[in-house]
Amino acid sequence: MTSDPPTDPAAATALVHALRQRLQARHGVVPLIETHISWVLLAGEHAYKLKKPLQLDFLDFSTLARRRRACADELRLNRRLAPDVYLGVVPIRAGARGPSLHGRGPIVEAAVKMRRFPARALASELLVDGRLDARLLARFGQRLAAFHDRAAKAAAGSRYGSPAQVVEDTMRALDGLAAQLGESSCVALRAWLQAQAQILDARWRERQAAGRVREGHGDLHLDNVVMIDGELTGFDCLEFDPALRWIDVASDAGFLLMDLLARGRTDLGFSFLDAWLEHGGDHDGLDVLRFYLVYRAVVRALVTALRGAPAAGAPSSSAYVALAQRMSQGTQPALLITHGLPASGKSWLAGALLQRAGAIRLRSDVERKRLAGLAPLADSRATGDLYTASATDATYVHLATLARRILAAGWPVIVDAAFLKRTQREAFGALAAELGARFAILDCQAPMPVLQQRIAERLARGDDASEADASVLALLASRQESIAQDERAHTITVRSDEKVDIDAVTAAWLGRPAREDPP
Repeated sequence: MTSDPPTDPAAATALVHALRQRLQARHGVVPLIETHISWVLLAGEHAYKLKKPLQLDFLDFSTLARRRRACADELRLNRRLAPDVYLGVVPIRAGARGPSLHGRGPIVEAAVKMRRFPARALASELLVDGRLDARLLARFGQRLAAFHDRAAKAAAGSRYGSPAQVVEDTMRALDGLAAQLGESSCVALRAWLQAQAQILDARWRERQAAGRVREGHGDLHLDNVVMIDGELTGFDCLEFDPALRWIDVASDAGFLLMDLLARGRTDLGFSFLDAWLEHGGDHDGLDVLRFYLVYRAVVRALVTALRGAPAAGAPSSSAYVALAQRMSQGTQPALLITHGLPASGKSWLAGALLQRAGAIRLRSDVERKRLAGLAPLADSRATGDLYTASATDATYVHLATLARRILAAGWPVIVDAAFLKRTQREAFGALAAELGARFAILDCQAPMPVLQQRIAERLARGDDASEADASVLALLASRQESIAQDERAHTITVRSDEKVDIDAVTAAWLGRPAREDPP
C-alpha cells in the first residue's frame, strides 16, 4: 500500500516531546494527553492530535503515509458532526531548532488541528457535574437523526452491517471480555447473544436492504460527546476500522443510550432516544436495539477492564456487564394511551413517563405528518388537510401497527394521542390484551381557560408538532367521548394544571414502583 518505512516508536515519542517544547515557547504550558493510540497537545486555543506509529490487530499507523491518510479520514468523518471543531490536517516539519508547525522543512509527521474544548465539557463530565439535562440530549438526538439521514448508505449485499459482521464483532468483544473477567461471567450473555443472532438474522438483512446501515460515528459514548457553544456535539469518530463505523444506525445511537443507562440515567437516555426516534422515524430498529445495547455494554466492559480503574463517576467493567445481563432479560410488556383535549398535558406527561419507565413514545401529531412525508415541526397547512376523518383513522391504524411491533420487541409503549373516541381506546385495549401487556389510559384534564392559554402560547412559540388552535379545541371539545364507567378500572386521571406525581402514575401503569434501572 505504501513504500515508506515503518516509523520508530522511540523517534516518534521524541518528536512529540520536541514539538511540545516548541509550542510551549509560544503558548506557555502545553498539556500533553496520551491515549493508547494518540498524543494530543493543547496549545492555546487549539489542540493537535498525532497518531502513534502502531500496528495492531485493528489498525495500522506504522508509517507516515498511513498516519497522514488516517488524519485525512479523521478530518472528513468528524466534520460531518463537528465542522467547527475539526479545522484541518497540518504538516509537522523538520527544522534546525526541531519539529515545527511552520517553516519549509521536510514533512516528518502530521496532526489533526482541532478547536480546543472548554474545561469539563465532555458529556461524561457534564453528567458528573450535574449539568447534563434531558433538553440537551433531546436536541442532540434530533441532530443525530439528521446526521444519520445524511450519512452514506452501505451497498446492498455489503459485509457491513450483515449478520456475519455483527456476530463477528460481537463475539470478538465477548471473547475479549471473557479473557479479562473469566468465561463464567460471560456464559449467560454468550448464550443469549447466540440465540438472538439466529432470531435477528433476517431482520439484519432487511435493515441493510432498507438502507439502515450507514457510515456513522461508531464510538458514540459519553466521552466522545462534548458541549460546544451550548450544544452537544459528537467527535472522535472511528476512522481506523470502517467495519466499526459502517453500522446499523440503531447500533450507533444505541451506544450513547447504553452508556447513559449504565450510569443509572434512564431519564436522560430515553429522552435522547425519544428525540432520535421522533425526528428519524426509525421505530423499525427497536427490535434490534436490545441486541445492540447488550453488545455495546460488552464493548465498554472490555475497554474498561483493559484500562483498569474507571474515571471518577464512570461505570466499572462489572457495572457494564450487569447492565448487559439486565437488558438481556427483557420485561413485561406494557401499553399506555393518553386521553384528552389539545394542550391538556398529554405530551408533557408522556415525556415525563417515558423517562421514568424507559418507554418508547409514539406521538400522533408526529406520525400523522410522517405519513404525509412531513417533518415533525413542518407546517402542514400548505399540503392539504391532514385532519380529515380518513387521515385520522389512518393515523391510528399506523400507531397501532407501530405499537404492536414495539411491544413485541419488548419495550413499554406510550401512545400520545387524543383518543377522544371510545372505539379508538377499545382497539388499543384489545391490542394490549392480545399481547398480554398491562394496559392503562392516562386521562389528562385541565380547565378550558388553561387549555386556551396553553394553545396560544404554543402556537406563538412554534416549537411543537401540534397545530391545534382555538377552533380545533372547541370542535374537539364538542365531539369528545368521555371515559365511560367501565373504562375506569384501567384509567389514571390527572389534572395537568396541578402538581402531578409522575412516580405514582408510573407505578399505577406498570404495577411496580418507578426505578432508575432500564427495562
